Amino acid sequence: MTHTMLKGSNVPLEATTVRAVLRWAPGQGVPDVDASALLLGSDGRVRSDEDFVFYNQPRHPSGAVWRLGKKRVTEGLTDTIQSELTGVEPGVGRILLVASADGMTFDRVPALCIVLYDASVADGEPLAHFEIKPETGAETALICGELYRRGEGWKFRALGEGYSNGLKGLATDFGISVDESEAEEDRGQAPPETTSQPLPPEQPTSVPPQPAYGYPQPTSARPAPQPSYGYPQPESRPAYGYPQAPQPALTAPLDPDFRLPPQGPQFIGR
Repeated sequence: MTHTMLKGSNVPLEATTVRAVLRWAPGQGVPDVDASALLLGSDGRVRSDEDFVFYNQPRHPSGAVWRLGKKRVTEGLTDTIQSELTGVEPGVGRILLVASADGMTFDRVPALCIVLYDASVADGEPLAHFEIKPETGAETALICGELYRRGEGWKFRALGEGYSNGLKGLATDFGISVDESEAEEDRGQAPPETTSQPLPPEQPTSVPPQPAYGYPQPTSARPAPQPSYGYPQPESRPAYGYPQAPQPALTAPLDPDFRLPPQGPQFIGR
């Protein structure tokens, strides 16, 4: 039986491994949506930056919570977080299931919902279904719901709480250390990074201009002429097809009695 959830309602979970599927309808101008999870201790904060499971850190070190990634289904696009509840460390009391919209607002994301399944049952009926309605539409990150301990078991609560400062603001609120000088909430540039994973140094944003082929090059760009190996070279050579420098005149006068010798065979008439 599928429980249709209202904001603030909860439902007990009998499944030991829960698949939380975030789903939305794609379309023109619809931003990309990402699912992530924060594992919180008894004080309501992460114990370390490793308790943040997202696209740059898709699996928790305990192996109990991981991101399955995106798929296209009949109803739209999905991104999924799976939790093996029996393997969650005792120090973790809540697992927040979060959606972020790539730095854009959720009023542009239609048919957003979260659907829970028992991961041990193939093609099973959903355990719970929650249609998420942003309160203002200006939210860029949402806590869709949470898995939380209740006695020896677990429950799911539907939340739909929004943040206008994106995944970075949400993560900081729960104790993730974000480098303010380098982290960007826009996934297209760089997702929120923890201090244990510093961003690489910035790269140059432009390439020095290259001279165009067929046009005069600046002097510094022309390679110095290389002499042919083993022979001295003149300082410059005249270009073919152009007038050459005049040659010096002969200084000795010609002999007036000089005659050319006979050329070719001689014929004597009969």
